[in-house]
Amino acid sequence: MPREPIPSWYYALIVVRKEDRFLIVQERKHNQTWYLPAGRVEQGETFEQAARRECMEESGLQVELTDVVRFEHTPTPHGTRIRIIYLAKPVDDTEPKSEPDDESLQARWVTLKELEDYELRSHEVKTLFQLVSNGCRLLPVDSITVVRD
Repeated sequence: MPREPIPSWYYALIVVRKEDRFLIVQERKHNQTWYLPAGRVEQGETFEQAARRECMEESGLQVELTDVVRFEHTPTPHGTRIRIIYLAKPVDDTEPKSEPDDESLQARWVTLKELEDYELRSHEVKTLFQLVSNGCRLLPVDSITVVRD
């Protein structure tokens, strides 16, 4: 007898670093709090493609993915959530978006100290920035393999 499929949700999150500053975006939803560029991986899209797309949509910045900070698998009785958290750097000196649109309200570069002045959606923003600042172990981007039939 075949098993029922497990509902699964896939997300890409991006820690964008430029020297001693990190990129945060003010979300249109979630009470307009600040978070990382992040979002769901769409059907037919790789994690890398989703990460670059979400960063562009939410912050207005094109980025180069440099490393994988963390891979998270969160099983629940109702399904599973998979998140890949990338480290990235901007490809040029374009300023983050300052005008609201359908994706986000604005984006900013902040230091860890300045981050304390922002209402964050989750404490994980600060945790991830601290991990990266402290030189956590990183994985190469190509450690996430795309298999095509």
